[in-house]
Order: sequence, then C-alpha cells, then structure tokens
Amino acid sequence: MKIALAQQNYHIGHFEDNTRKIIGAIQYAKSRGADLVVFSELSICGYPPRDFLEFNDFIQECYKAIDIIKEHTEDIGVIVGCPQRNPDKEGKDLFNAAWFLYEKQVLGVAHKTLLPTYDVFDEYRYFEPSFNWQVISFKGKKIALTICEDIWNLGDNPLYRICPMDKLMGQQPDLMINISASPFDYDHDVDRLEVIRANVLKYKLPMFYCNAIGSQTEVVFDGGSLVMDAQGHVVKEMKYFEEDFTIVNTDDVEVQKSGPRSPRSNQKLQAVELDKEMRVSKISDPDKIIEYLTAEKNIGEIYQALLLGIRDYFRKMGFSKAILGSSGGIDSAVTLALACEALGKDNVRAILMPSHYSTSHSVTDAEQLSRNLGNPYDIIPIKDIYDSFLSTLKPVFKDLPFSLAEENIQSRTRGNLLMAIANKFGYILLNTSNKSELSTGYGTLYGDMAGGLSVLGDVYKMQVYALAEYINRNGEIIPENIIQKPPSAELRPDQKDSDSLPEYPVLDKVLYQYIERRQGPKEIISMGIDEALVKRILKLVNTSEYKRNQFCPIIRVSCKAFGIGRRVPIVARYLS
Repeated sequence: MKIALAQQNYHIGHFEDNTRKIIGAIQYAKSRGADLVVFSELSICGYPPRDFLEFNDFIQECYKAIDIIKEHTEDIGVIVGCPQRNPDKEGKDLFNAAWFLYEKQVLGVAHKTLLPTYDVFDEYRYFEPSFNWQVISFKGKKIALTICEDIWNLGDNPLYRICPMDKLMGQQPDLMINISASPFDYDHDVDRLEVIRANVLKYKLPMFYCNAIGSQTEVVFDGGSLVMDAQGHVVKEMKYFEEDFTIVNTDDVEVQKSGPRSPRSNQKLQAVELDKEMRVSKISDPDKIIEYLTAEKNIGEIYQALLLGIRDYFRKMGFSKAILGSSGGIDSAVTLALACEALGKDNVRAILMPSHYSTSHSVTDAEQLSRNLGNPYDIIPIKDIYDSFLSTLKPVFKDLPFSLAEENIQSRTRGNLLMAIANKFGYILLNTSNKSELSTGYGTLYGDMAGGLSVLGDVYKMQVYALAEYINRNGEIIPENIIQKPPSAELRPDQKDSDSLPEYPVLDKVLYQYIERRQGPKEIISMGIDEALVKRILKLVNTSEYKRNQFCPIIRVSCKAFGIGRRVPIVARYLS
C-alpha cells in the first residue's frame, strides 16, 4: 500500500483555504498512485484553535469541510484532523479526532487520548480524552491511528496513566500512523525523533508520522514529518520549515523486508544521538551553557523559525509592510535583517531616531546597515520633541535631578513616532527587545516595548550575537561595528547595558537555568555562580512580570518562552 504524507501550512479558522489545500493534495496523491493520504492534527481548522472551539458555528464549519472533502475520497483513503462532537452528555463536548475517510464515507474515527495541558498546550480545556481504541482496517492492513501526544507517554517518567498504543496492540496492527501538531523549539526535533523511534522499537511496527508546518501567531510548527521502518531506521524525512509531500510504500517499512539500511539512511539518527549527548553535557556544565545556546545547529534552526514566524504572521493577518526603530544596536540590526529576508527589503522601513545621547556611529552604523540591506529608512531626530517634553514637565518635575523618568521619555517618544508612522501608512511595528532584556525588565513600557510582534523576545542576547554572525555567514550584512561595540540604550551620557545588568554571558547562563530548566536559586548557586548575583537576577525576573504581561506576541523558539507557555502571577513574593 502506498501512503502519502501531506505536510501543509494551515490558517486557523480559514476553512475555505484549508479545505482547498487538502483537496489539492488529495488530487495530487491520486495522480501519484497513492492509496492513502495523511494530513496533520486538526488540519481542517488549524492548530491551536483555542476558544474558537467553544463556538458551535466554528464546529459546524469543521463538519461542512469534512462533507466537502469526503466527496473526493471515492478511490483514495484520507486521514484528516478535525474536532468531533461528543454524543454523551458526560465530559467535554468535543474530541480531538483523526477522521479516516474513504469512498465518500467515514471509515473510522480515532480520538486523542492524551491531552496535554503544559506549556503552550491547553487541550483538556476543550476536549474529552478517548475511552475507546480500535484499529482501522484498510486495504488488507490494520492501522493503529493516534494523534500527536498519544505517542509521547514513554520513558522513565510517564505523564499519563496509559499508552493508547498498548490498548491497540491487542488487535495486532500492521503499522502506526500518527497525525501531529508538534511545535518547534531548538531542542524538540531531537526529542521528537527519539520518541518516534522509541515507539517503533517498543511495538515493532513502522510509523508514518505527519506533522504540522507553519506559524500560528507565536507558535511555530517546523514539519519534519517522517516514515520510520520497524527496525528504527528513517526511511524518509520531510523538509523542515517548508511544506512538503512524499509517498512511501508499506512494503519498504515492514520488519521482514526492511533489512539493514545504508549508513546514509541512519545519518539523521546518528546526528540526533550526538545532539542529545552535546545538550546533556553542556546544559549541565555552567561553563558550556552559552556554547550550547549559540551552537550553529541551534542558531540555524532559530533563524529559520523566526523567518517563518514573521512571514506567516504578516501573510495570515493580511499585512505586507513592517516598520521598526533602527538604533545602530545589535538587536534592531538582527531584527531588520530578518524582516528584510522574510518580507522583502522594500517592505521594511527603518526609522533612525537619534537623541542628545546618541553617538555619531550609532546613526552611521544604522545607515550602513540599511544600505547593505537595501531597505528604505528615515532619520527623525527626537531632540526638539524631547526638549518640549522637559519644558512642559518642568513645573511638575521642578529641579529634581535627571533620572529614569527622563530616560524613558526618550524611549516613549520613539515609540510614539513609530506608531504614528505605522498608523499613517499601514505598517506593523516589529519589536526589537531580546529575551535577556524582557527577563530582567530592561525596557520601557509604551516605548521600546511597543510593537505588534516580537521577533527576538525568545532569543537571549548571546544568541542575538550568534544570529548576527549567522546572518553574515556569506558576507557582511550587519556592519562589524554593530556586532563589536558594547550594547547601550543610549538614554544618558556614556550609558552601557552593563551599568544596569550583569554581563550577558553570565546573565544568560542564569536566565536559561531558571526559565528553561526551572532550576531554583540553590541549584544555580551550586553551579559556582555568585549567590548575590543569582538572587539579584531572579528578583529582576519575577518583579518584571507586569511588564511582560503587557507585551506583544513573541515568536517562540525555545522550550519555555514568555507568553502563553509561561504562566506566573504578577502579584507574588516568590524570589522577589
């Protein structure tokens, strides 16, 4: 039997477009002689639909799409992801379901059993877990059909009490098919391949795994769908960060026919094992954490994820043009370079807004960057506006000394100018704050924290530098002076970030342990980092939550990004 995997980029709630894409892939699969074509989790409506699932009209549209797609299944099997109503009054109203369509009928439906409620997932809010497990027979094969998390409950510390595949194995399936919406982070492709292989080796069955692709606001899905034979060899791996389509014959994945694979077919597994060894060794060694965070593999994947995140946010929202403040610093430089690559240089406008305290090289560096990229830019000095603010506020400020208030006026002036131009010409403002700054509250609300989308909000400062080097890998785009000069907000004379924050290599090391690895102060201090410094950093993180709560969506590239995947109280005393 020939099974096709269709790795497609869906738009949440855009039923017409999603249905069109699915039907197009069905017709293409037919033309290639496929017997069955498989799509990703909740492909009908897009993932994650969140509270749209509470609207009966939304579910009605899902069912209408199923009816339309069924008409194209007269001579091919189709597996699509779509919510299904729960006929029982007890429990949630919906199942997260994989629908098996054939000959214009519903041949079978598999319900998702394991409903994740961690990080960006909140499925138990909407769905009832499966309580019935049945293989689906098709063209002489018995298929164990599961959905995403259903294959993740293996290992030493299972999160759930059962494994759906354990239930299905009693019916002697011939192969496994898993439809998934597994988000990207720079560790996850390693974990994902290991999980698939663990299932294959445990159940001694081949797996056809179809993952989602595309960005849905802050969550990026990287694809990487694959077919693994019954001996744990990768038979076919599909593209990352791109739509893709492939067909694999079940004869090529069975135990008795798979045989030893060539060394080349196992290169991916060998690379995964090396990546895992590197990760484990480096994240447990305080002297190697930055080396791990800035590893070329991680930075290359982050680069691709950010491009996809920018492109899809603009395309799916119906926007085409971006604007940002270009300061001559590393963060705005990397953001500008990414935006030009994602949207096209003519669609990204940079605004240079020098103040009293801006150095001359900041302006010349920013100008050189835009000349290198070829994007339009304007220079709007803020001196007169700033002086006007001070003059207006003098009766209130009286003769109090210069302080953070005067610094923030400059930042908010820039934010106002950027938003004014964005409103006037229909731009979306890209925020340029990085994760190190957001973690510690080193930013001005309604000033440099303004924006419609945060490009670097899940990227630590040391990773921003590594991204700059990656962008320059084939020649200088970001001027070397931008990369080499000490970072500064330039809001007071001779200001440097290090006046307010620890040096970034130390800061990022502590932040990674606390945010991504959820290590407490004792564990971090035991790594040889100064106790007072650790406590100071953690206090900055926890007392800055009110700022992040008002921040724009952040493109997620790590396993723990600020936003929907990290939920902590604003009013709290823990480590603050």
